[in-house]
Amino acid sequence: MGAAVAATSVSRVALAALPEPVLQTKPDTLPPLYPSTGRPYQPVVTLNGWTLPWRMNQGVKEFHLVAEPVKRELAPGMVANLWGYNGQSPGPTFEVVEGDRVRIFVTNRLPEPHAVHWHGQRLPNGMDGVAGLTQPAIPVGKTYVYEFTARRPGTFMYHPHADEMVQMAMGLYGLWITHPKQPHPLISEVQRDFCFLLNAFDIEPGSATPKVMTMLDFNLWGWNSRVFPGIDSLNVRLGDRVRIRVGNLTMTNHPIHLHGHEFTVTGTDGGPVPMGARWPEVTTDVGVGQMRQIEFIADEPGDWAFHCHKSHHTMNAMGHNVPTLLGAQQEDVARRIQQHIPGYMLMGDKGMHDMTEMEMPLPDNTLPMMTGEGPFGGVGMGGMFSVLKVRKNQPHGDYRDPGWYEAPAGTRAYEWTGTAPATPRAATAPASATLQVRKPAGHSGH
Repeated sequence: MGAAVAATSVSRVALAALPEPVLQTKPDTLPPLYPSTGRPYQPVVTLNGWTLPWRMNQGVKEFHLVAEPVKRELAPGMVANLWGYNGQSPGPTFEVVEGDRVRIFVTNRLPEPHAVHWHGQRLPNGMDGVAGLTQPAIPVGKTYVYEFTARRPGTFMYHPHADEMVQMAMGLYGLWITHPKQPHPLISEVQRDFCFLLNAFDIEPGSATPKVMTMLDFNLWGWNSRVFPGIDSLNVRLGDRVRIRVGNLTMTNHPIHLHGHEFTVTGTDGGPVPMGARWPEVTTDVGVGQMRQIEFIADEPGDWAFHCHKSHHTMNAMGHNVPTLLGAQQEDVARRIQQHIPGYMLMGDKGMHDMTEMEMPLPDNTLPMMTGEGPFGGVGMGGMFSVLKVRKNQPHGDYRDPGWYEAPAGTRAYEWTGTAPATPRAATAPASATLQVRKPAGHSGH
């Protein structure tokens, strides 16, 4: 077919084969969906998400995608009113093999017209999913069909190209993974393959619906519409080759940082990165509208932090309007306020770490600014933060959480109780010191 078409104009054979939509509302990381046909491959695991099942119809893989309002638990204690696909935001991951012919039925249960753009795919122009340009927008209550061949392997996304500002701000997007049909010189075999999308929401404390007009000042940063401590850990076996695919549909870039290991960027939504263009990193910047695929050998056992390195992206709401009070003397003011508001607590004069342990009353449906409990107390993180858990005895293919890491004796930081060593200080220049500057006499030799 050369264009997305309304379901009413699809042949009776195709309509008879319209698959029932598969829905999922739990925010759990579901086990990988193993293929029933085609070359065996290591399936992906969508962090706090799932892979959409398909059915074969005369050699075509058929999917049913439903755009609709959904409720998404961002973390225990907070549920957001979002728009998503098949009961969840982000929508389910599509997982196919290079060369597969796919047919996608898209039903619009939103309150406005919709269209789906298959970000990064090579396909006929009429299947590109831009409302008004390559197809009519999908009216409310109607079903349209997209059909194309997955021509190249890689990591891709799908998202609206109809009222994009509102629909993406409300959480409409998902991942698309195309596996190579045969061994590829630039695509390694891996034992674990994770994927997730980066998200940003502006939800006022006590409310549940994102402010869709926000451009930059978001207050909740997530992975697959979850924020820490609601983001699941990435659980792997010691020695596994691990691939992590990250897509960014927020309004800013995100430097994604992994502790304890170095990785290489092996692919983008443009395809595999040539060997000569790869180098070791511990942080990679994922720009707006981009995919980054990183790979490493999980050869260091432990619980390793994995997070965005923009510090405000690892905290939750409640923080943007708090003044800086470092060094302020609040005790007298606090005593006076407590006469009128029993239980009032001062904060911020010595830093914000106390926020990880405070049990202050919060508005309904709101998360603390910094939260999450580790084996040694409050982690003091929120937002875009998770943990890579590397274990020697983690069975192959087992994605269950192994619990907290027990470090071997003598390998954990500890308190020093002996005599403190002398503290070297930088030499201070005498007040009379002068700075000698020599300027070039001309421009020769520059």
